Amino acid sequence: MDEKQTKFRELAEKRVNNAIKNIQLIGNLSNTSAYSYTEEEVKKIFKTLKEEISVAEAKFKAKGKNNNFKF
Repeated sequence: MDEKQTKFRELAEKRVNNAIKNIQLIGNLSNTSAYSYTEEEVKKIFKTLKEEISVAEAKFKAKGKNNNFKF
């Protein structure tokens, strides 16, 4: 494995794991004994997350890559 690929895998693993942890923290906001929210706010959160994932995925596809990562 070359240096660029090693660095990519290192950073991808860290960033994906951080994203997963943060998504789990967002899920914790569903605790109605601690937080109050509207359905509209929840829709906005998930719409924004989905849009950002689509943007990131499009960047890979634009480079002619469609990598499937499993960490």
